Amino acid sequence: MLSPTAIRRWSWTHKWSSLICTAFMLLLCITGLPLIFHHEIGHLLGTEVEAPAMPEGTPRASLDTVIAAAKAVHPARIVQFVSQAEDDDKVWFVTLTHTPDPTEDFKSVAVDARTAQVLSDIPTNQGFMNLMFRLHVDLFAGLPGKLFLGFMGLLLLVAIVTGVVLYAPFMRKLRFGDVRRDRSTRVKWLDLHNLLGIVTLVWALVVGATGMINTWADLMVKYWQYDQLSTLLAPYKGKPVIAMDQRGPLQQAVDVARAHAPGTKLSFIAFPGTSFSSPHHNTVFVRGAEPLTSRLLQPILVDAHSGQITAAPQLPWYLTALLVSQPLHFGDYGGMPMKIIWALLDIATIIVLGSGLYLWLRRRAPASAAAPAAPTGLPASATASLAAHPERAA
Repeated sequence: MLSPTAIRRWSWTHKWSSLICTAFMLLLCITGLPLIFHHEIGHLLGTEVEAPAMPEGTPRASLDTVIAAAKAVHPARIVQFVSQAEDDDKVWFVTLTHTPDPTEDFKSVAVDARTAQVLSDIPTNQGFMNLMFRLHVDLFAGLPGKLFLGFMGLLLLVAIVTGVVLYAPFMRKLRFGDVRRDRSTRVKWLDLHNLLGIVTLVWALVVGATGMINTWADLMVKYWQYDQLSTLLAPYKGKPVIAMDQRGPLQQAVDVARAHAPGTKLSFIAFPGTSFSSPHHNTVFVRGAEPLTSRLLQPILVDAHSGQITAAPQLPWYLTALLVSQPLHFGDYGGMPMKIIWALLDIATIIVLGSGLYLWLRRRAPASAAAPAAPTGLPASATASLAAHPERAA
C-alpha cells in the first residue's frame, strides 16, 4: 500500500504531467480522428487518385517514361522521390522540388504505371486533410514542432503510469466500472473518467508511445545516415551530385535491385542527393510481401551511373521500430474493422481528456457530502485528477 507521502508525490507528478499535455493531446485526438480515415475521406472529397480500369496483365510503362511524363508537368523542378501506395501499384507518385535537400516546396504528380499518362498534378499544402495532418504532426513548426509534440507524448506516458498507480488504491472501495449515478455531477464525471481511462489504458499507451517515436523520425534518419551510410559511402565523399545526363536508366536500376531482393515489393526510390540517398546513388527501398514484413524496408544502393549495386544494408533496430510504429499509430494494420476500433477509442479518449479538464476546473467546488473521501494523505486539490488519467492519448 502506498504511504501518504508516496501518494502525494505520485499525485503531484500525475496532476502536472496531465495538465501540461492535456490541451495538446486534445488537439492530437481531434486531428487524429479524420486521419484514421484519410483514404476514405479522400475518396469522398475527390482528392484520392485512382487509375482507370484496364485488363489484367496490361504491361507496365518504363519508369524512365513515367519520370519524363512527370517532369513535363514541372520542367523547372528535379525529381526527389518516386513511390507507390502500399495497396495500389497502378499509380506512381513523383515528388518534384527545386532542390535535392528537404523542403516544404514540393509538387506531387500522379502517373499511371501502365500508360505513363499523368492522372493528377496533386495540390499540396492545402485542403482540410493537409490542415489536420500538419496540426497533428508538427503544428506547422517543422522539426521543433515535432520534438515539442514528442515531449508532450512523453508527459502523456508519465500521466498514464502515475494515473494507474493512483487508480488501484482508489478503486478498492468501488466495483470495477461502477458509476455512482446517485451522487453529485462531479462524482459521476470522476467515475466515468476513471472507467474510460482504464478501458483505454492499453490503447493510450500504444498510441502515445508510437506517436512519440514518430516525432523522432527526422533525427533517426539523420543519425542512420551519419552512423551507417557515411561508412558505406566513404568512396563518394566530396563528390558532387551526379548530373542527370550522366545517370543510367532508372528502370534498369530498379530491375537490378528487385533481382537482388526476390519476393519483395517496391516501396519508393530516392534519387541522388536526397535525404534518403547519396550524391551518387539511386536508393531503391523494397518491402516484404507478407503482412508481418510489409512495413519493413530494405534499402538497396544502386550506382546511378553504372547501374550496379553498391550496398544493401539492413535497417538498424531504431528505424525498424519507427516503421512498425507509424501504421500502428493510425490503426492501419487491420483494415476497416481496426480503423473503427481506433476511432471509437479515440472518441473515448477525448471524453476522458474533457472530463479531466472539467474535474480539475471544479477542484475547489464543495464535494458532495455523500462522496467518499480521497485516499489518505492525498491533497484535496488533487482529487480531480485521481487515478485513471490514461486520458492523454495521442
